[in-house]
Amino acid sequence: MEARRILLVDDEADMRLSTAQALDLAGFEVEDFGGAEPVLDLVSFGFAGVVVTDIRMPGIDGLTLMNRIHEIDPDLPVILVTGHGDVSLAVRAMREGAYDFVEKPFPAPQLVEIVTRATGFRRIVLENRVLRAAAGQNDDLEQRLVGRSNAMIDLRRRLRTIGPTEADVLIQGETGAGKEVVARALHDLSTRSRKPFVAIDCAAIPETLIESELFGHEAGAFPGALRPRYGKFEHAQGGTVLLDEIGSMPIELQGKLLRVVQDRAITRLGSNEAVPLDLRFIATSRRPLEAEVAAGRFREDLLYRLNVVTLTVPPLAQRREDVPILFLKLVAEAASRHRREPGTVGPQLLAALADRDWPGNVRELRNAADRFALGIVPQPSEATAPLSPRLADRVAAFERDLLITALQAHGGRMRPVYESLGLSRKTLYEKLQRHGIDKARYGAGALDTDGEDDRAEA
Repeated sequence: MEARRILLVDDEADMRLSTAQALDLAGFEVEDFGGAEPVLDLVSFGFAGVVVTDIRMPGIDGLTLMNRIHEIDPDLPVILVTGHGDVSLAVRAMREGAYDFVEKPFPAPQLVEIVTRATGFRRIVLENRVLRAAAGQNDDLEQRLVGRSNAMIDLRRRLRTIGPTEADVLIQGETGAGKEVVARALHDLSTRSRKPFVAIDCAAIPETLIESELFGHEAGAFPGALRPRYGKFEHAQGGTVLLDEIGSMPIELQGKLLRVVQDRAITRLGSNEAVPLDLRFIATSRRPLEAEVAAGRFREDLLYRLNVVTLTVPPLAQRREDVPILFLKLVAEAASRHRREPGTVGPQLLAALADRDWPGNVRELRNAADRFALGIVPQPSEATAPLSPRLADRVAAFERDLLITALQAHGGRMRPVYESLGLSRKTLYEKLQRHGIDKARYGAGALDTDGEDDRAEA
């Protein structure tokens, strides 16, 4: 799998041009940008290339860009360029996950050598992912949408079915549940994955600017429009548009959006000429849009256009069994980001976290994982209801939590569970029955993966 694509970001036009030429002469496929925002629309979990970016830029600087890229894929190499001899900033960048850095002015062969190593690393990462998927191990969706609950298994199955199609999709779910992660997965599974993924926050764009932002405008279309400008829809040409929190869009603009979704064409402000669009639309909403239609805040015809397929992202409160394994993953990511040792997460804490409702869902759990990685351990009062004062109840609760944690850690496979806990197989079964624990919820069927028939001693 080739990984020769380079996204180059530098606000200095002359420097950007000379760097792009040097990389182009070295045989790389270079796309250069004067700012960071377009890059975020192009990178994905399967992006076959690397990013080279200046550190100090107006708007989104290089460090912020790197961190946002690593939220999409922590294994995507980002090479930072500094022109200020700022060694401490470069060291900080390396600690935060930069692949490497160069200091301006640099000889072209030095950057070419670093980029060559980075593309080789990226190629190996992508090839290993393909091999793991072919071997039946965790694929990209397993890593992005963690969980062994039936709800998450079904969601991943539907994503694999719907992703490669051209169908528009409506994604519903509570705040922080992971709707944008699902939307990016749909894009990356499609034939549009090498084209832009443009996210539009319908709740954040001022009403006075939203038409210009989406449709673009011609010079003189309104006071201050000195030159023509592409809108978000044209910028996403060939790719995917995410309409985040579509229910927040003003109802008077919903009619114009309906026309765009129907005709796959837009007309810029100040123009009478239609511009054809090749786009897939994905919309998200934290509230059921049927209720918004009933309340008169959302157009019924637009709902029917957008929800060709509807996906629901379950809240953590409906998949508590996923919380421990998800928390462990988030802690490992946070520890890597902060350059710390992950630390040991005890079974009592994992069980307590699973008992919480997590109204902020994965976003709230990620914050808890960040705090844990920084040495701030959640207190019992934060994690769960008060413990029973009786010693026997506490011992029983601890034993049950330990059993569940071991089952989750080993995917429900019995042999590694009883061996790791120092129990006999029969004793383990007795304890599972006493605590009412169904091992099938944690990945095992009647016939264990070690080849032993669990029914013989159940």
